[in-house]
Amino acid sequence: MARRPRPARVEDVHELALAMPQVSVEHGPKGNAVYQVGRKSFVFFRTPRPDAADPATGERYRDVIVFWVESDADKLALVEDPSTPFFTTSHFDGHPSVLLRASRLGEIDREELAEVVQDAWLARASPRRRETWLREHPIG
Repeated sequence: MARRPRPARVEDVHELALAMPQVSVEHGPKGNAVYQVGRKSFVFFRTPRPDAADPATGERYRDVIVFWVESDADKLALVEDPSTPFFTTSHFDGHPSVLLRASRLGEIDREELAEVVQDAWLARASPRRRETWLREHPIG
């Protein structure tokens, strides 16, 4: 019997981001974690903003996580796929990132989350760092 991968959790975001090479973690003014490579953010926990709110109540989402992506095509593949919990808002139009509510992390498994975090890191890492990581972690 094949083991099903376990659902992703918030702790996994932190663990996976920190596992990437040469990562530092900064904290925003509200204490939110911002993971960076070469002083460039690749994953961060966003503070509540008016553009990401419950459509029924208007209450701002307090659990939005932002992940960088390599291209608009990658962004569209994630946000337009109805089987994923990724989304975007007009605030992020033209920005190479996708959003995910922490409360919906369990809709993807840890392996899928690892790929999203790795892709976010690759999108922001310097060419040298990216080449080194890809050489050590062949894809496919």
